[in-house]
Amino acid sequence: MASSSTSLSVASSSSTHPWKYEVFLSFRGEDTRKNFTDHLHEALRRNGIHAFIDDQLRRGEQISSALLRAIEESRFSIIIFSEHYASSSWCLDELTKILECVKVGGHTAFPVFYNVDPSHVRKQTGSYGVAFTKHEQVYRDNMEKVSKWREALTAVSGLSGWDSRNE
Repeated sequence: MASSSTSLSVASSSSTHPWKYEVFLSFRGEDTRKNFTDHLHEALRRNGIHAFIDDQLRRGEQISSALLRAIEESRFSIIIFSEHYASSSWCLDELTKILECVKVGGHTAFPVFYNVDPSHVRKQTGSYGVAFTKHEQVYRDNMEKVSKWREALTAVSGLSGWDSRNE
C-alpha cells in the first residue's frame, strides 16, 4: 500500500484541486469500523490525508444524500470489501455511486479485500451470493437496481487492490 500512499500524499498537497476530501471510505460498519477502518482512517489522518468517514455526518442530515455528496466531493475512494459488505444496500448504493464517479472521470477507486476472497466479490459467491439471493427477494420489483449492484461489484473488484489475507 506504500505506493498508493505516496500518490495520495501528492494529491493532498495540491491546493488547487476542487475536492473537499482526498478519500472517501466505503465499508460495512459492523465488519470493520472498530478495527481495520478506524486504523486506516487514523493512518490517513496522521499523514495529512483528509478522509471522509460516515461518523462525520451532522445529526439530522439525511444520510444517503450526504454520503453520495461526499463521494462526489472526494478524489479517491477506498472500498473495504468485507464478509457482509454486500448485505448492505447502503454500501452497494455507495459502490454504484463510486463507480459512476470513476466512469465520469476524476475519481479513482481502490479496493481492499478484508478477509474475503476477491473472486467471491467479483462473482458474487460465498457470503456475497447469499446477500444477493436476499436482495433479489427484497428488490424483486426493482431488479435493475440489483443488476447495477452486481455490475458495480464485478467492475470494482476487478481493479488492482489489496487482499488482507496476503499481508
